[in-house]
Amino acid sequence: MATLSAAEFAKIKEKANEYRKDMTAFLRAIVRNPGESSDEQKHVMTIQAEMEKLGFDEIRIDAMGNIIGFMGNGKTLIGFDGHIDTVGIGNRDNWKFDPYEGYETESEIGGRGVSDQLGGVVAAVYGAKIMKDLGLLNDKYRVMVVGSVQEEDCDGLCWEYICKEDKIRPEFVVSTEPTDGGIYRGQRGRMEIRIDVKGVSCHGSAPERGDNAIYKMADILQDVRALNSNDDTDSTRIRGLVKMLNPQYNLEYQEARFLGRGTVTCSEIFFTSPSRCAVADSCAVSLDRRMTAGETWESCLEEIRSLPAVQKYGDDVKVSMYRYDRPSWKKLSYPIECYFPTWVIPEDHPVTKAMQEAYSNLYGNSRVGSAETLEERKTRPLTDKWTFSTNGVSIMGRNGIPCIGFGPGAEAQAHAPNERTWKDDLCVCAAVYAALPSCYVE
Repeated sequence: MATLSAAEFAKIKEKANEYRKDMTAFLRAIVRNPGESSDEQKHVMTIQAEMEKLGFDEIRIDAMGNIIGFMGNGKTLIGFDGHIDTVGIGNRDNWKFDPYEGYETESEIGGRGVSDQLGGVVAAVYGAKIMKDLGLLNDKYRVMVVGSVQEEDCDGLCWEYICKEDKIRPEFVVSTEPTDGGIYRGQRGRMEIRIDVKGVSCHGSAPERGDNAIYKMADILQDVRALNSNDDTDSTRIRGLVKMLNPQYNLEYQEARFLGRGTVTCSEIFFTSPSRCAVADSCAVSLDRRMTAGETWESCLEEIRSLPAVQKYGDDVKVSMYRYDRPSWKKLSYPIECYFPTWVIPEDHPVTKAMQEAYSNLYGNSRVGSAETLEERKTRPLTDKWTFSTNGVSIMGRNGIPCIGFGPGAEAQAHAPNERTWKDDLCVCAAVYAALPSCYVE
């Protein structure tokens, strides 16, 4: 790997700090407009204007609505991804300030989306600008900064479109989701499962004449609960998901132990009945299934289909996977299964090493942050993993493109009221992004 000189690393840090006010203003400008999934147009326009102002070599808005800015003209394409949609604000009474007007102090910025994850897009845009300012762009690499859409609704959908329809495939991608000052090399996957149960209605005064679908589902949910909570001993009737940490059941147990065990929980329940005075003739539930290394959508569906209560009710039970087909802000629908694969990049992978090299030459071998965050961050390993899901489910999980995570803000701020991020994080991430390609490309 090529390494910049100490003087060049110092200049990158200096330049990132010079852009502190610009990045703050840019982030607040994006946040000022709501931008939930399928309503990101104003975010796109704000990012486009900033990219134009900073002299990006090429800017595209694809048919799905993703905005992609390119800098440089080299052979190796390196991607930086940040989703530009946010969740809603929830109960406005839980906010101490206007979530879209936001606020700033000397050290932090508040507003919906500042950590999850508009700050990452801001830092990546300015990371590319620093590369250009300092002459780091050359004929060896080209960078692309992606402001991707609909991640909150369907993680990875945007990158399925970028890879398969835009026909763009970077050598690797940095996910700029918040990492609390750490380098993240993976995450558990997830999928959205539906169980439908049929019954027969009758008058509630004589329930024995019918077949109550809710009671059937109650039996099934007890088995689902056992799947999540049981151990994996030989005598256990329903072996728990913890079994995937055991080499007896999972060849990928080491990475599973790094990412953490899978989980399953019931997240929604539905029913049909002629009236409140009748037996329910159908019942359905949604399951949130988090997957660790070694688990696939086929194995997860089969696990539910094999539960004793599901087997007991036979053809009256259907186990399936949800699909997503909501149109984007550009009115394009790109249907896909609600399956978001586990992914993990090895610790000794060249991309992991390059990120660690860029970071350590700039900031040392432990996490950094503002005075408020530093003490907690330093107790955690520099290289770790996310708890939540990211676009890496498509980038690496579905398409096999190496992915590494490093982004401003805190995972705990995601989807929370009074969301905030830290100005120091923006500068740190912009600097690391600017140094990374030179540490990777020989």
